Amino acid sequence: MSSKRFENKTIIVTGAAGGIGEAYARALAAEGANVVVADLADEKGKQVAADIGGLYVSTDVADEDSAKALAAATADAYGSIDGLVNNAAIYGGMKLDFLITVPWDYYKKFMSVNLDGALNVTRAVYRHMTNGGGAIVNQSSTAAWLYSGFYGLAKVGVNGLTQQLATELGGQNIRVNAIAPGPIDTEATRTTTPKEMVADIVNRLPLKRFGTPEDLVGMCLFLLSDEAGWITGQIFNVDGGQVIRS
Repeated sequence: MSSKRFENKTIIVTGAAGGIGEAYARALAAEGANVVVADLADEKGKQVAADIGGLYVSTDVADEDSAKALAAATADAYGSIDGLVNNAAIYGGMKLDFLITVPWDYYKKFMSVNLDGALNVTRAVYRHMTNGGGAIVNQSSTAAWLYSGFYGLAKVGVNGLTQQLATELGGQNIRVNAIAPGPIDTEATRTTTPKEMVADIVNRLPLKRFGTPEDLVGMCLFLLSDEAGWITGQIFNVDGGQVIRS
């Protein structure tokens, strides 16, 4: 298999200034893609883009005009857009609260990014997928199947969004799938989830270790590639066996 399977392809990764999104961006660039790093962490995002020879676009995924500007800047720089990874989310430093008590303004802001952001960016980008179609990967989570408060609710929404968009965009040969990671060792996880909770979660995994961003890269690249050309509307757990469904 060629190590440059994304040569001459242009792929946007939101939330790519660090963590899982950065791992995706670096891996895509290593396989030849023109990678657009979209984030609000300007200093880190610019550094990642410079490292991989890509383009940085400051982007608020919850804002319609910002998403449109991202799509336009990408098209201006590279022409047609071939792929999109909707990875941006509020996670690091996230409030740990119940649905019935989380402050309403925080809940609305959270959902505007973690759920609506994926739809917002997709709406802006899909019109530029004019090179015979494209592929979109949404970032879900095993939290969609486990009690996780409003975070889990957002990921349930991402799963439904994935299936709806796959249906709506399939006629344009645009595939839409999602990755549902289990517990991943990132700075965001370390600053959000108490160590005791993480240790308990990892202990209950069939594969007794934390996942890493690199554990997710293979699935992301596969779903964006032509090898997954007849796969759409699916949610793929990459989770060390955390959720086993019949």
